[in-house]
Amino acid sequence: MPKLVRLYITHVAIGFGIAVAFVAMLLVADVAGLRHLVLETRGGWIGGVMILISSWVVFAGVQFAIAVMRLAEKPGAPKGGNRAPSRWWGARPVAVPTAARGPKQVSGRIGR
Repeated sequence: MPKLVRLYITHVAIGFGIAVAFVAMLLVADVAGLRHLVLETRGGWIGGVMILISSWVVFAGVQFAIAVMRLAEKPGAPKGGNRAPSRWWGARPVAVPTAARGPKQVSGRIGR
């Protein structure tokens, strides 16, 4: 299996674990009466599954994005820039003359 596919599957599984923990905390804390709605109403389990799946998508996406961004870091590389002056460091601002315009007249009518 290619490394990127394995990386994706691993981090989607981690995202699922985070989503399960998140939904469990929502139900335990009974946020906005969610535990009652999910566990004690007819068809409430569908809402619980929808919350779980949508949380899974969000947390898996964030987890995979973090993993992909961490791939770019090289171990031992300097962090935070090298403080070298840019080649434009000695550049100076130049004044550019422009024609000034007065304020626009605004009429009090709408729909013109």
